[in-house]
Amino acid sequence: MHGGSGYDPILSETGERPLSETRRLTLADQVYDQLLEKILQEEYPVHSRLPAEDVLGQTFGVSRPIVRAALSRLRDDGIIQSRRGSGSYVLRRPDRELISFAPLESISDVQRCYEFRIDVEGAAAAWAARRRDDDDLAAMEAAYQVLEKSYQENQLGVEADQMLHLAVARGSKNPFFASVLESLGDQIAFGVRLSRSLTLLDTPRRQELVLSEHRAILTAIRLGQPEVAQATMRHHITAAKDRMFVGTQDP
Repeated sequence: MHGGSGYDPILSETGERPLSETRRLTLADQVYDQLLEKILQEEYPVHSRLPAEDVLGQTFGVSRPIVRAALSRLRDDGIIQSRRGSGSYVLRRPDRELISFAPLESISDVQRCYEFRIDVEGAAAAWAARRRDDDDLAAMEAAYQVLEKSYQENQLGVEADQMLHLAVARGSKNPFFASVLESLGDQIAFGVRLSRSLTLLDTPRRQELVLSEHRAILTAIRLGQPEVAQATMRHHITAAKDRMFVGTQDP
């Protein structure tokens, strides 16, 4: 997770939960985690304005630069938006059920992995649309059938999902794409497991939507449409990331 050196914790004088003494994170990391928890618990609801930096500093017993660093991370993660002359507003919050499957502090890392996948797998899909052969298409279709069956049986289907994405990467005929996905297998599986767990708790339409996104990717690759394949892959991974949150990233 987030690295950091040891420190003497600063305790709040306002009755707030003390900053953790067990996780050796920077103070900014800890303020980030506590702000995210308050957003999750809707103490700061979606669309609400966060307290001013000096108020947050007093609340957590830290300096304004530390508060700014924590707010910067929340902006980078698309959780809040800063408006000039107006302050910071909550754009979205983690789905409450998400915390049943992952610790709060892992959310930022999961998002970073998805961001990386958006670019890498989008490019892989584009190259696959240019270079795939019949064997590649057969492998993708077989993987899709396994994925669809796992969905019909209300299983997580994490391995099936990874098998499909790996088949696309291999269809690019560039071994670096497949190697990257294989090397990140554990991290990718963690994010997919979170996304699928939330999907199984939602309405059947959400599951149908995820399948249709995969189907659109394979159709573009089969038809030899690189730009469409890249766009549909990027859309699918972005949507998977955003489905873990309630609210919107739009200004």
